[in-house]
Amino acid sequence: MSKVHILEDDHFHDHCGVFGVFGHPEAAKLTYLGLYALQHRGQESAGIASTDGGDLHLHRSLGHVQEIFTPQALENLKGSAAIGHTRYSTAGDTTLLNAQPIMIDCNKGKLALGHNGNLTNALELRRRLEHRGSIFQTTSDTEVIVHLVARSTARNLPGALADALNQVEGAYSLLVLTRDEMYAIRDPRGFRPLILGRLDGAWVAGSETCAFDLIDADYVREVEPGEMVRISRGGIESLRFAPEKPHQYCIFEQVYFSRPDSIVFGRAVNKSREQMGRLLAREHPADADIVVPLPDSGVPAAVGYADESRIPFRMALIRSHYVGRTFIEPEQSIRDFGVKLKLNPVREDLEGQRVVLVDDSLVRGTTSRKVVRLVREAGASEVHVRISCPPTVSPCYYGIDTPRREELIASQKSPEEIRRFLGADSLGYLSLESLRAAVGDTQGKYCTACYTGVYPTELVQLEVEAHREG
Repeated sequence: MSKVHILEDDHFHDHCGVFGVFGHPEAAKLTYLGLYALQHRGQESAGIASTDGGDLHLHRSLGHVQEIFTPQALENLKGSAAIGHTRYSTAGDTTLLNAQPIMIDCNKGKLALGHNGNLTNALELRRRLEHRGSIFQTTSDTEVIVHLVARSTARNLPGALADALNQVEGAYSLLVLTRDEMYAIRDPRGFRPLILGRLDGAWVAGSETCAFDLIDADYVREVEPGEMVRISRGGIESLRFAPEKPHQYCIFEQVYFSRPDSIVFGRAVNKSREQMGRLLAREHPADADIVVPLPDSGVPAAVGYADESRIPFRMALIRSHYVGRTFIEPEQSIRDFGVKLKLNPVREDLEGQRVVLVDDSLVRGTTSRKVVRLVREAGASEVHVRISCPPTVSPCYYGIDTPRREELIASQKSPEEIRRFLGADSLGYLSLESLRAAVGDTQGKYCTACYTGVYPTELVQLEVEAHREG
């Protein structure tokens, strides 16, 4: 037998999620539950920092939230305030040192910081800081922020945070914890989501509303782009730390990242995804017998497609949720083994049927090609692939783990070439215009760089480094 690595899937991955509680006697346990609800945003490491007013306590580890936070670990995270972080890293970067929250003790006091996003000028800032004597402990861009905070000449922490963040570019939704305060901060363009809520008189903050639902917290509002929310025993204070910039909400939060039961950027994610499916059916109808989603993320769009087209919806691919990153394969190789571990066709539904196979995105195309073959081998007479977003032609540099440009199939091949590669009878992508309509973007507030190659920040350095690493 041989041990094989099973890739997560052929989707983009968000780097992380954040969650925090201030003013509750069970802050660490509630933060643990919040991270559990946000597990889909990062599955490789997690951590919680808490404070009892006298000191900060930290527990971090590699693995899933439920594995990391044992009853004893949570018992040691004392205090009425806590922040947590769950992380997905790029290949080769999965180390405990890079787990968050990051905790430091500097001239601004002891603090912990959790970051969702990516700084596009982190390499330049890191080299400048190292030249001035800073010693970095991690390879995470987040550490740049804490070094800038420590070096700031501002007299208090809010001033030092503002000073640091006005030197960085890119995406950041941050939670910062001190001995007696919590800060929720969002970058001026608002790339990544960050929301505020209330629970029994306590304040909560997090990446998505699904985390609030689990602990019965009430949604209050979004942290505004360019806003620093300071939470203390005296209440809540809103500080504007950066000049106004055009908003650039990540549209992939609506397409794939966020849980469908969340409200993100003020819009119900499931509603957006079903509308993507309806508009996709109008743009790319198919003469077919059944609509089948690629589970789980393709389900809402497939529901919308089926509803609009009046073609019956069938869950004809069943997903296993218990596949780890490695698996023992028999000595005799099994074709498409990794896909078969995760997906099994319902032959009774597929045999002799003309199938519309709906997925939310197509990145490299390798997994989709195997799924098309799986559906055909289960007896489908035709397979029509429908993707509920436009062709992905460019990498993201704002907190998403994406392949290099040359690995993105839509940047290298035409739709007809992709159709042939997949082995599908037809292929249809949702247009960018319809995607914007599906998320209610009438004012151009969403970032669509992964579909257009037009970035809202300077990326020359990142492009150079990406090709150097390759």
